[in-house]
Amino acid sequence: MEVDLFIKDQEARGKSDNTVSTYRRIMMSFVEWLDTNGGDITDLTRYDVQSYIKSLEQDGKNASTIDKIFACLSVYARYTDHHDIVDRIKRTKPQRQTQTAPKSLGELERKALLRDVEKDRNLRDIAIIYTLVHCGLRVSELVALDISDIVIYERSGNLTVRYSKGGESRVVPLAVDVRYHLTRYLDTRTDNDIALFLSNERKRISVRTIQHMLSKYGTHPHALRHTFVRQLVKSGNDISTVAELAGHRDVNVTRRYSKPDEMEKIAAIEKAFS
Repeated sequence: MEVDLFIKDQEARGKSDNTVSTYRRIMMSFVEWLDTNGGDITDLTRYDVQSYIKSLEQDGKNASTIDKIFACLSVYARYTDHHDIVDRIKRTKPQRQTQTAPKSLGELERKALLRDVEKDRNLRDIAIIYTLVHCGLRVSELVALDISDIVIYERSGNLTVRYSKGGESRVVPLAVDVRYHLTRYLDTRTDNDIALFLSNERKRISVRTIQHMLSKYGTHPHALRHTFVRQLVKSGNDISTVAELAGHRDVNVTRRYSKPDEMEKIAAIEKAFS
């Protein structure tokens, strides 16, 4: 089959297993669509590709997904030496990541989250959520924390991230509420484990466990990290300072958080014209 030969060619070119698997899935879906709509994978036309892209848009596929599918079809066009079948195909362009602010919690959502977790009175979960919201850690950084990475004084404190995504450690100051809840949690620890946060099985907590815990409150680690960065930006802090606290190697990533969200744009209009 034509698709099998294409996949073998991509494997021979050293494409990753994930890429090859994605290509196979995309091409099989395309072949199925062609069979239903009178097309033929062995005799493709530009009309086939344009019609397929249009059908994906009509089915509600987002621009990023369609862009990945089109990229695969473009690779296939090069493989068959029929570049014309993907020439000037009309499609909705995916919005650049830097054009929108990452999803974060609004002020009321953030307060509701903190209120809800405190009501449940699980000191470990309270400390985890306060640390994520007020320190902006990636969940992988949080689970890697040891007790020795936490320093708490009467009026100050900090935590050291030693296993960052970019490979560089950083020190994040601890706000008063974080110090309070971490201290309460640590006071309950009578074991000798070096890990800061332990699971119910008394082992270092896992990313999956934290994700599951947060899902009970209707949120996830990324949203809490985004909330941290967005709050710092909205408070008027220098971008380079925020980037360092968040562990962003590129300040342009941090600049995304200065983009207004939909509610802020609506509020701006209401303020100006009401």
